[in-house]
Amino acid sequence: MNRNNEVGVDSRAFRRALGNFATGVTVMTAASDGERVGMTANSFNSVSLDPPLVLWSIDKRSTSLAVFERATHYAVNVLAADQIDLSNQFARPCADKFSGVACETGVGGAPLLPGCAARFQCELHQRVDGGDHWILIGRVLAFDDLGRSPLLYHQGVYSSVLPHPRLRETRAGVPRTTFQGRLNHNLYYLMTQALRCYQADYQPRQMASGLRTSEARMLMVLEKDANVDVPTLQSLVAMPSREIDEAQSNLLRKGWLQVSENGCGLTPAGIDQAEMLWHIAEEQQAKTFARFTPAQIDTFTEVLKGLIRPL
Repeated sequence: MNRNNEVGVDSRAFRRALGNFATGVTVMTAASDGERVGMTANSFNSVSLDPPLVLWSIDKRSTSLAVFERATHYAVNVLAADQIDLSNQFARPCADKFSGVACETGVGGAPLLPGCAARFQCELHQRVDGGDHWILIGRVLAFDDLGRSPLLYHQGVYSSVLPHPRLRETRAGVPRTTFQGRLNHNLYYLMTQALRCYQADYQPRQMASGLRTSEARMLMVLEKDANVDVPTLQSLVAMPSREIDEAQSNLLRKGWLQVSENGCGLTPAGIDQAEMLWHIAEEQQAKTFARFTPAQIDTFTEVLKGLIRPL
């Protein structure tokens, strides 16, 4: 056991122990005198709801410190699960960390990164001496809750959110009892409950990719070598046109989608993402239907297709 004492602490062992506390991943940004800075940090935390205060810490040796000291405001960009590359970009020394990133401008000129899970625009409230770091406390002036699955960091590696297995059991939607009375024979009720059970396990795994449901669905319906026109895409994705437009815009920005005169298609990077999503879907399907025979699955498939395309 490593014990803290006044003689000293093994810094590497201390860092490993701290790594047991899983955190989110943020990119802190600020601007001053025309200079923009951004740095990856996992020290972000909440302080107070009233007033709304948050904090993070910056190494006193950081090359970005001078700008954060001069800036009156900063932004907290909470990264989504699919933004590992962005986290790495802002974690490494680079002449222009914002290269290729289409930022918005927030309060006080602080850059706001696209595609995040959440963003907080803060006014510097207090700076506290914290050993080899400065603790910067900010008062939140505005925020965006973008509803994306966050990127996590644990024991030196990136991770993602999945509900605990026991929690998934309680969310399954159907009690572990036999259906009673008429419900036992009502096909519509049985289908809706079966869908809820399936989604309780599958949807969190899909969302852990960091993609919105609309983005994931669009990637999965586009074939590797096909271009699909907009009306066909709307039919296949089965979502409001507003959501399709937003998903299309996001996928284009990420370089996963390409649009030509013939319609929409996937780029090589988009195909990689689609294959990852299909792997999750096929793994879930195999797990769920493992207790049924191939003949039962074939019959079930034909019944579903018949319901989708009635005579």
